[in-house]
Amino acid sequence: MLITGLVLATLAALLHGYIFALESFAWASPAAQRTFGHTAQEAERTRFMAFNQGFYNLFLALLAVAGVVAVLAGATVVGLTLVFAGVGSMLAAALVLGISSPPHRSAALKQGALPLLALIALTIHLL
Repeated sequence: MLITGLVLATLAALLHGYIFALESFAWASPAAQRTFGHTAQEAERTRFMAFNQGFYNLFLALLAVAGVVAVLAGATVVGLTLVFAGVGSMLAAALVLGISSPPHRSAALKQGALPLLALIALTIHLL
């Protein structure tokens, strides 16, 4: 289950890296508008917040990737700690989104599914 958990954590990190790119650099693009459901006018008003939020997603992704690399390099305790912190924070953010904004529950599910599965697989591995 270790490899499964690490693969899922890596996929979660890649998704959050994509979200980073959309939020921080392509917020006004048609792809971001479709993904996040905002208009071009809303994008202009919220660009600075999206830019900042994108970096939160990037940092969570980097945390998870650093953990995966550490596990693969043999530093299992440090690596799993980083992976759990990264994907756990991703899942927590998805829960906050889903609870606080019912119209965005589908997005929260997409954002939180891979981190949840990674946490489950890694927890099973540790048991």
